[in-house]
Amino acid sequence: MSRVVYLNGDFVPEPQAVVGVYDAAFLHGAGLFETMRAEQGRVFRLEAHLSRLMTSASELLAPLERSALPSPAAFESLLERNGLREARVRLTVTAGSMLQPATDAAPTLTVCVTASDLGPYAPQAYRDGVPVMIARRKQAPDDPLAGHKSTCYLPRLLTLRMAHAARCSEALFFTSGNELAEGAISNVFIVRHSRLRTPPLGTPVLPGIARAVVIELTERLDIDMDDRTPITIDDLLDADEVFLTNTIMQVMPVVRVEKRDIADGKPGPIAGKLLDAYRDRVRIECGQGEG
Repeated sequence: MSRVVYLNGDFVPEPQAVVGVYDAAFLHGAGLFETMRAEQGRVFRLEAHLSRLMTSASELLAPLERSALPSPAAFESLLERNGLREARVRLTVTAGSMLQPATDAAPTLTVCVTASDLGPYAPQAYRDGVPVMIARRKQAPDDPLAGHKSTCYLPRLLTLRMAHAARCSEALFFTSGNELAEGAISNVFIVRHSRLRTPPLGTPVLPGIARAVVIELTERLDIDMDDRTPITIDDLLDADEVFLTNTIMQVMPVVRVEKRDIADGKPGPIAGKLLDAYRDRVRIECGQGEG
């Protein structure tokens, strides 16, 4: 069955979903994207994803109204047309054609949504935890793309490739000031003496949707949370627990940083408790239930 793609307001067969060679993302990487998780035929935290994208668009591309993006019904229709209930959904917005007049105050942006098999992480990874490495490249606080999900993603993918070559699941970035920032494709949390910590948004780091869900869950679970204090390499290595978050992995325990085990080298109880609560939250919201 040929996949169906949402492109600029229409549902079209994948082979016909064509973006022009003058598109700004193709020529200059001038685009943004959101990777979202769908369960039970609905996208989890859809409006949070769209709000983040609109904020980034206003800063990097052009002002973007909610009406210019697909409705919840359109996302659900795309999933149905592709025969998917659980899926990885990607929304890409680009600056549009470079042939548009430079004086155009409201350029026409390209809006594309694709849906594919979820491809979840292996259960063994959650059971045993994963190793990570420290990225050799530092994250620059003055990088204009910091804190945004830009289609200029190759540096992160190259870093992730290096991590995989070293048999690690993720690479963690530190800033030029030696503060822990984030992973190549994730946010990072540590636990020390029962207190949960994550790098402040001003580090800068991506304001992850999964990151926000975890912080929200700490209030429900009565877990002490600190998202304002910078984290050092010593804080990371001396942590009782470390875990990663993103929309697809949800909450992934880390058991080793390069050659250094985290605590006893096993997933910790707080990560496990948050993973269970996170999965419950997804089931409730995507099932239109009450939590």
